[in-house]
Amino acid sequence: MTDDALDFRLLNDFQRDFPLCSAPFAELASRLGVAESAVLRVLEVLRREGKVARVGAVFAPKRIGASTLAAMAVPPEKLDAVAAAVTRFPEVNHNYEREHHYNLWFVVTAGSEGRLQAALGAIELAAGLSLLQLPLLQEYHIDLGFSLDGKTDKAVPGNVLRRAFVPPTPLGEIERRLVMALQEGLPLFIRPFSVLASRVGCDESEVIERIRRWCAEGIIKRFGVIVRHHELGYTANAMLVHDVPDELVGQIGETLAREAGVTLCYQRPRVPPEWPYNLFCMLHGQARAEVEARIAELRARLQLGEYAHDVLFSLTRFKQGGARYA
Repeated sequence: MTDDALDFRLLNDFQRDFPLCSAPFAELASRLGVAESAVLRVLEVLRREGKVARVGAVFAPKRIGASTLAAMAVPPEKLDAVAAAVTRFPEVNHNYEREHHYNLWFVVTAGSEGRLQAALGAIELAAGLSLLQLPLLQEYHIDLGFSLDGKTDKAVPGNVLRRAFVPPTPLGEIERRLVMALQEGLPLFIRPFSVLASRVGCDESEVIERIRRWCAEGIIKRFGVIVRHHELGYTANAMLVHDVPDELVGQIGETLAREAGVTLCYQRPRVPPEWPYNLFCMLHGQARAEVEARIAELRARLQLGEYAHDVLFSLTRFKQGGARYA
């Protein structure tokens, strides 16, 4: 297998269903027909190039800790300074400029609702501006991976569901340490779970079993290779928002979630009069015109023209990383 082919297989095929066993990279190598050293070498190169953020867990929103999407309307001449102030907060894991009056959008995550609100207050003080809080109300499709081959498994029953809110899971001390260790991703070593176990203070088998249980319970949405779409050529990133009647938002959200090209779809609250929209979805493409055409086609075919909407393209990525709960 050529290095290019190995790159693609690792980036595309193992964003989920990553082997949870003592020697996962050896298992990947066996499936791919290459040496374990080749898998580790290529993953390290992809990580240095920024194409891979980490190998590890994507936790479900609000299943542990607390989080919210937030937005600020920043005077253009102050945008870089305010974005830098926001980015410095460790609770901020994504921070983007988007085309809109509300031009700075970021995700804030913390270990509890109290800590989240404290972080949001501190961000407002540091920025000298008020912010909109837009917490998740209902998810329809969130971070099930990013297909690089144009295929999708959204039609598989269970992959796109309206998920009722589940209260945050209380964590014991060992579990809290494991979450902290997983925030950094798996170490690219032969026995990565053994390394995590030494950091957490338990057995390797206990680490693997807890991760399996969290995956089964939906606390971890997926475990595998976490890619960066921008570095892989998907540089056109748009947030499509609609103002949908509350009694229809679930039906329309589930329909949008099943559409190819829609990578995220969820309900968040309106904040009148500043923010009238309650249904959000994300689309990524290699060119802006491609994404614009896809949005126009979706709105026409799904008969969404009667609902007010807006399209917020990303302009600048100030920060992108994994959520930090501790």
